[in-house]
Amino acid sequence: MSQFSARVAIIGGGLSGLTAAMLLEQQGVRDVVLFEARHTLGGRILSVDAGGSVVDAREPALDRFDLGPSWFWPGLQPQLDRLVDELGLRRFAQFEDGDLLVERTPREAPLRMKGYASSPPSMRLAGGTGALIAAIRARLDHTQLRTGQTVRRLCRVGSHVDLRSEDASGALTTWRVDQVLLALPPRLAEDRITFEPPLPSDLASRWRATPTWMAPHAKYVAVYDAPFWRDQGLSGSARSALGPMAEIHDVSMPGGHAALFGFVGVPARGRRDVPDGVLRAHCRAQLGRLFGERATTPVADALKDWAMDPLTATDADQDSGGQHGEAPPRCADSGPWQGCLTGIGSEWSRQFPGYLAGAVEAAAHGVQDCLASASSQPCGGIVLTVQRR
Repeated sequence: MSQFSARVAIIGGGLSGLTAAMLLEQQGVRDVVLFEARHTLGGRILSVDAGGSVVDAREPALDRFDLGPSWFWPGLQPQLDRLVDELGLRRFAQFEDGDLLVERTPREAPLRMKGYASSPPSMRLAGGTGALIAAIRARLDHTQLRTGQTVRRLCRVGSHVDLRSEDASGALTTWRVDQVLLALPPRLAEDRITFEPPLPSDLASRWRATPTWMAPHAKYVAVYDAPFWRDQGLSGSARSALGPMAEIHDVSMPGGHAALFGFVGVPARGRRDVPDGVLRAHCRAQLGRLFGERATTPVADALKDWAMDPLTATDADQDSGGQHGEAPPRCADSGPWQGCLTGIGSEWSRQFPGYLAGAVEAAAHGVQDCLASASSQPCGGIVLTVQRR
């Protein structure tokens, strides 16, 4: 078994983990290793291209359509908005011009009604949310990125933590580190990682009870050559009591392909035995009911069932209502895990648990805790600054 060492280990390569790595580098901490169980970075940020194929977030392009988080609200989330600006990313407002369609019963045609604008406005990123991942990754000069590595065990040994990871072939690697930042959902960390000695029972219980945002959801996107629904005075937004999608939006990319996106309303356990192709066919049929025959033949489509993703959901998430949970404590206040283990995934955010902004906020607080523990004295607040290149 190979053995290595680092000052800080980050478990999770989504937005919170990469933001933490960037902040640590800005603070002069260069001995950092980041583990991501998937073979690509991004975590719950997932995009497909105009052909419906999943793409690596490290390869930015215009035609990217999100099957994970899609929107943010600059007026409410200034920390994330500053990061977007400092990374040089282009934002644009969610298209909402035109009428909204509502399906109430199978006996009635969809009801057309006046649409309404979000307040504050919902914003998206050119090239999809994965543009955040690509931009932050490009600014990491020193962090060791270990994809395809699943962390199995954390063991407190004296003043250090021994971390054991496993690759797809089953090969094990051990790292000795001073600090661990958990950039994954609390419930997933408590369920999938063995802690030796065990976490304090109350802390473990709080983490286990925290719902993972997006875990019970499935999302569908259909890609088209043009947003033909706009010619009919429709916004592309719809609400449905019939399904399978309960909520639909226009997620066309300005200057690129058009697309309609929907949240599948069928509960996670009800979807379990429905083949991917069958559910996609029902989604296309629903788009046809709403937007006409042309909507039934997209140039490509894609479905992501997050409840079936073992790197996102646990069994406890299958019956979750999908609500945003209350942030649990991010660290132990006593015992052997005090001062060396901190949760920084989005669900640990006090203001925006589960949101993109929550990932950035939790990462900043976690890095501040990490540096304070290392110096054994309070440190100043972490400020997000990005050097342009």
